[in-house]
Amino acid sequence: MRFNQYLTKLFCGTLSALLVLSICLIGCSLTGCGSDDDDDDDAITTAAEEAEAFDASTTLNDFANGVVLATYTDLDNKAGELLGAVQALNAAPNQAHLELAQTAWKATRRPWEQSEAFLFGPVDTQGLDPALDSWPVNRVDLDGVLGSGQALTAASIDALEDTLKGFHTIEYLLFREGNQRKAEDITPRELEYLTATTENLKSKTAQLRNAWDPSGENYTGEVANAGDTSTIYQSQKDAMQEMVNGMIVIADEVANGKISDPFNEKDTTLVESQFSFNSISDFQDNIRGIQNVYMGKFTADGQGLNEFVNGADAGLDARFQTEVQTAIDTIGAIPDPFRDSITAQRAAVQAAIDAVSTVQQTLENDILKLVLDSNFE
Repeated sequence: MRFNQYLTKLFCGTLSALLVLSICLIGCSLTGCGSDDDDDDDAITTAAEEAEAFDASTTLNDFANGVVLATYTDLDNKAGELLGAVQALNAAPNQAHLELAQTAWKATRRPWEQSEAFLFGPVDTQGLDPALDSWPVNRVDLDGVLGSGQALTAASIDALEDTLKGFHTIEYLLFREGNQRKAEDITPRELEYLTATTENLKSKTAQLRNAWDPSGENYTGEVANAGDTSTIYQSQKDAMQEMVNGMIVIADEVANGKISDPFNEKDTTLVESQFSFNSISDFQDNIRGIQNVYMGKFTADGQGLNEFVNGADAGLDARFQTEVQTAIDTIGAIPDPFRDSITAQRAAVQAAIDAVSTVQQTLENDILKLVLDSNFE
C-alpha cells in the first residue's frame, strides 16, 4: 500500500469514528446514559411487581387449618359416633339402635362429602379416598364373605378390596334397599361385618386427621407455608392452584359423573348413596365443600379465595358466589329419592347438571386463569 493511500484511509477511518462518537454523545444527552439510570428503571419495575403481588399466607393458613383440618376433625369425631352407634346395635339389635346408627351414618357422610372439594395430599397419596368411599358395593363378593367362615376384624376388612368396605358397604348393611330396614332382618354375621368395617372406617378417618394435624404428620404446614418452608409447594401460586383444581375436580365429578351418569343411562344402579336415599344431600355437600374452600370457612369464618378474587375482580367474586349457591339450591330442588327422579323428574335433574357445570366453567375459565396470571409473594 502506498503511503498516501494509507494516510487517506487513516483519515477517513478517524473521521468515521469521530462521527459515530458524536452520534452516541448526542443520543446520550437526549435519552440519558449510565448504569445508575438503568438500575433506577429496574427498581421501579420491581417495586410495581411487588405492589401487585398478593400475599396468600392467611388464605393458605385458613384453608389448611380452618377448612381442611377442621373438616377432617369433624369427620373423625362423627366416625367415632357412628362406631359407637354400630357397636350398640351389635350388642342390642333393636329398631331404635338401628335408626340411631342410620342417623349417625348420614351425619358422618356430611363432612366426608364436603371434603371431596380437596381430594389431594394424604387422602390421595395414602389411598384413603378409595378405602373410604369406593362405589358401587361389590355385592356378589360381599355375599361371598358373609357366607364364608372368614374372621371379620378391622384388620381382615382392611385386606379386602375397597368395594367391600367403607361408607357404602356400611350403608348397604344399615339401609339395604332404601326402605326402612327392620333390625330383626339383620343377621348376626351381618352385624359382625358391619362392626368390623365401621372400625376400619374409623381407623381411616383417624389416619386422615393425623396426616394433616400439626401434632401428627402436619400436612397443614406444607400448605400454610407454601413458598417458604414447604417441601411440596414451591410457591404460594402452586398451593393456590391446587386449591382451585380441587374444586374443579369435584364440580366435574358431580356434574358429569355423579348426576349425569345415572341420568343419561337411566340406571339406578349407578346412583351413589342410593340405599340411604342420601344422594341429593351428598351432591349438595360436595358443592358446599367448594363454598367452604372459596369462602375460607367450615365451623368458623376465615379468609378464603374470595379475598383474592374480590381484590382482582369484584364482579367475578360476586358472580361465582351466586353460582355456587344456585347450584346447591338447584340440586336441592330435585325431589327425593334421586334414583326415581332420574326418570320421573328429568327437567329438575338437568337443571342441576347445568348449574354445577356453570360453577365448573367459572372455576376453569376465570378463577384458575386469574390465579395463574397473578403474582403472589
